[in-house]
Amino acid sequence: MIDLRSDTVTKPTSGMMDAMMNAEVGDDVFGEDPTVNELEEKCARIFGMDGALFCPSGTMANQIGMAVLTQPYEEVICYEGSHIYKYEGGGLHGNSGLSVRLLKGDRGRITAHDVKKNINPDDQHFPTTSVVGLENTVNKGGGSYYNLKEIEEINEVARESGLKMHLDGARLFNALEETRDDPRDYGKMFETISICLSKGLGAPVGSVLMFDRPLKRSARRRRKTFGGAMRQAGFLAAAGIYALENHVKRLKEDHRRARELGSCLNALSWVEEVLPVDTNIVIFKLRPGMHSSEIVPELEDKGILSVAFGPDEIRLVTHLDYRDDDLEKTIDILKKFRR
Repeated sequence: MIDLRSDTVTKPTSGMMDAMMNAEVGDDVFGEDPTVNELEEKCARIFGMDGALFCPSGTMANQIGMAVLTQPYEEVICYEGSHIYKYEGGGLHGNSGLSVRLLKGDRGRITAHDVKKNINPDDQHFPTTSVVGLENTVNKGGGSYYNLKEIEEINEVARESGLKMHLDGARLFNALEETRDDPRDYGKMFETISICLSKGLGAPVGSVLMFDRPLKRSARRRRKTFGGAMRQAGFLAAAGIYALENHVKRLKEDHRRARELGSCLNALSWVEEVLPVDTNIVIFKLRPGMHSSEIVPELEDKGILSVAFGPDEIRLVTHLDYRDDDLEKTIDILKKFRR
């Protein structure tokens, strides 16, 4: 079975397993796990930020980030399909009591103009706009990504209006491998940045939230209240360190294979449209009259696991465990697939 449901389905490599089994550990709640401390320091250094916090999941990292930047009844501006809004169980409302202003964007990428015209006036009838939440790459946008200039323009509007900025960077390294931007430039513009270690980077568990120094105490407190304080977490942190040191540059291989999949799908009669393939996510639309609820099981019967991404859309995601021979098999199956 060829599993293209997500880049979260990977298994640790032998090198990563060795790093995990040989990790030096301690009690992280007491701040005494040296491997967790090393991972947090490494991530903060990469982005030029003051501190970092190891979390069990990307959802928790995002929710902590939003919680420490806001007060209840305030409002967040974000893309309508963004992970922090659509796929985190209503956490913005339940965890932090926030209202959300949803924007459409271009394949999920909102602009400085979009942000500026959606900031609420200083009027008691409206929630106070406090944070701009961006996602890079954009999952629902088919792995689309921002360039640095676009983010700088949004940041300028945010600063002029007294807004803070959070980045859901679950697949940020995929974007950085394409743009070649300096991650420290991101650290200058966002109060909080989350990165995921268990997607393209291939770690089994974990995300990291980076922040400026004043947020360190409140971020750790929020992690505790969310149930995310772990003990000998260094075994997991070691996988994250290994991933950052060994699995970043190879992301371009995932992007190449995704583009080849996109080219194959574009030529198939049962595919109506393929979103531009920028990184490792391929989203394609079925021709009229076809439904993803029917096609996804049929593809599984042929040996390909995929995800329905709407009534007539399907998502495929390339990853660490998807190699060139898998790509050849996938293309062969897709070309023979008849409907």
